[in-house]
Amino acid sequence: MQLEDYFDFQRSDDIRLKGSRIGIETILYEYIHRAQTPEEIADRFRTLTLEQVYATILYYLHNKEAVTKYLEDWLEWGHRMRKEQEQNPTPGMLRLRQLKAQLKAEGKTVEEWAASQSASKAHITR
Repeated sequence: MQLEDYFDFQRSDDIRLKGSRIGIETILYEYIHRAQTPEEIADRFRTLTLEQVYATILYYLHNKEAVTKYLEDWLEWGHRMRKEQEQNPTPGMLRLRQLKAQLKAEGKTVEEWAASQSASKAHITR
């Protein structure tokens, strides 16, 4: 089996592990930026085998310059999307921000609010 046989090269900016929807960036982010071992990564992504995780790391090591650029582009895209979402929040996100501000003004935590909501629902169902 060739190393490339482990991957589905969908586009130049989308390389996934064959038979899954998991991109190599997901595995490599855990390995490089979170210092996770291959075993820890395989435990976290149970649909992947340890062999697939090692193949991804080996692919990175064999193609370090290209894969590093791939990862940098992916991280930059993620930053741009988060910034865009912050600047153009959905109605649901606006509501959550309002609720958070209201709780802060009342001196409550989200956990306290959630507990009160659970208590209210329990009371209603009795």
